[in-house]
Amino acid sequence: MDAAQDDEDRAFARVLGQELRTARETKGLTRIQLVAQLPSGIGDRTLLTYEHGIRQITVNRFVEICRALGVAAAEILDQALEKARDLRAFSLRVNLTAVLRDQRDELAPIRFWAQRRIEDSSSAEVLLPPAVVRELAAALGFSHAALARYLVEFSADDPPAT
Repeated sequence: MDAAQDDEDRAFARVLGQELRTARETKGLTRIQLVAQLPSGIGDRTLLTYEHGIRQITVNRFVEICRALGVAAAEILDQALEKARDLRAFSLRVNLTAVLRDQRDELAPIRFWAQRRIEDSSSAEVLLPPAVVRELAAALGFSHAALARYLVEFSADDPPAT
């Protein structure tokens, strides 16, 4: 598998996880409440890793979670596929410290931006609306799609499980 495909897979895992988290929050459930309803007995930290796209979710587990949420798995999957096709559709919460640790040469302009952003705001986390990602991509000489796929790798973690 090539690096571009790996990036796309990671981006999709994050988008799918965001859709699961949105569905859970819409139902008014915490992670602990949801995992208590699952017959597989997974922990709330495992659910967190699915929601953040850190761990690949199996089809069986995905269907199990969707059933517990009372949502059709196809509906969640369709929403995630639609968003993954166009990463311009949602804001990205980015951990700038993690961006600084990435040493790929071609991404030096993004590291420079991240360093300046941390210095200016004293915050290591930033929420980038779609328009900001688009402008940042243009300023740094990247395509919007390439920058969005890259930034998805550094999505900021949620606070500990709710």
